[in-house]
Amino acid sequence: MKNICLLGSTGYIGNNAIEVIKENPEEYRIVALGAGRNIELLCSQIQELKPRFAAVENSKLADNLRAALANGCNTHIVDGPEGYIQIATLPEVDLVVAAMAGAAGLLPTYSAIRSGKDIALANKETLVVAGSFLMKEARARSVQILPIDSEHSAIQQSIQGHRREDLKRIVLTGSGGPFKDCSLERLSTVTPEEALQHPKWKMGKKITIDSATMMNKGLEAIEAKLLFDVDMDQIEIILHPQAIIHSMVEYMDGSIIAQLALPDMRIPISYALSYPRHLKGQLPAVDFLEIGNLSFEKPDTKRFRCLDLALEAGYTGQSMPAVVSGANEIAVKAFLDRKITFLGIPQLIERTMEQHEPYPIDSIDRALEADRWAKVRAALILDEMVGSEKHS
Repeated sequence: MKNICLLGSTGYIGNNAIEVIKENPEEYRIVALGAGRNIELLCSQIQELKPRFAAVENSKLADNLRAALANGCNTHIVDGPEGYIQIATLPEVDLVVAAMAGAAGLLPTYSAIRSGKDIALANKETLVVAGSFLMKEARARSVQILPIDSEHSAIQQSIQGHRREDLKRIVLTGSGGPFKDCSLERLSTVTPEEALQHPKWKMGKKITIDSATMMNKGLEAIEAKLLFDVDMDQIEIILHPQAIIHSMVEYMDGSIIAQLALPDMRIPISYALSYPRHLKGQLPAVDFLEIGNLSFEKPDTKRFRCLDLALEAGYTGQSMPAVVSGANEIAVKAFLDRKITFLGIPQLIERTMEQHEPYPIDSIDRALEADRWAKVRAALILDEMVGSEKHS
């Protein structure tokens, strides 16, 4: 029985993780849930799963949650950053599922690593903001970082049983999102509602927009560099609209090993929880005759400027990936709030990058400092962009 702390329980990954855990009650037990502001859903999760602990964003939400729970509930409610850290480092926890959105998941994940907990990682920002430092900490404590992203899960599966020295190239695949073939003119008129309609995956708002801009694929390249200890030059990104091949690994002799599956996050979640086993799932088999063809295309970085910016940050290294991540959070929110256009997202990120002088990330404080700097600077640039738009 594996005891699990689930950070981000009310989000897309969190809900799917709960489904996987409920399908395997003899394998997993949830001992702690961490959520943000969705108290109603968290309350129902607590009543069903009966964890020992639950954490929310602040004390007011904690009071609301206590009031909403029925009398006799034995779940201890904690709050704030300290609360997330507390549940992620509980002595009985074996595995922390890190699925909190944005940089908020960084501190509890770091604390869990320092406590020797294995991590099932769904939070891109954690590795992008402080990846080299966190991976060093994980290696020092023999902690496993098990990726939940479908692409990195595919790579993880494709390298099993092979010498890392024989790895030549990683091929990250991406569907291309809803605007794969759109002109720049069309992209200039994209609405948030249109950008949230992904053709293959059902995900949270932030990651869905990142998929539409292809920022997610650039961030995944940075993650792959860190997770699998390769150079950026060893990573290639290609579009695969069918989203059946989730990524591939090429070896020195020309052999290529790929992982194929239906586009459903329960598969990589299940593998991260059960690693290195493959537990029985509830999904139908892949019908290759129905799919017919598997096709591939080169991504257009003029159309998807965010991809180019993220790759540039990956090559630059140091604090620049953290700055791209932080600026992107501000830009995506601004787009969803209709303050900037879809094409304004890469403009805001690029202007933030231009004003940053990279420095080494040698501590968690330095990583958080870069993230904060990026968000403050991006917010100032956003105000300038909105102001100039009003006067034009």
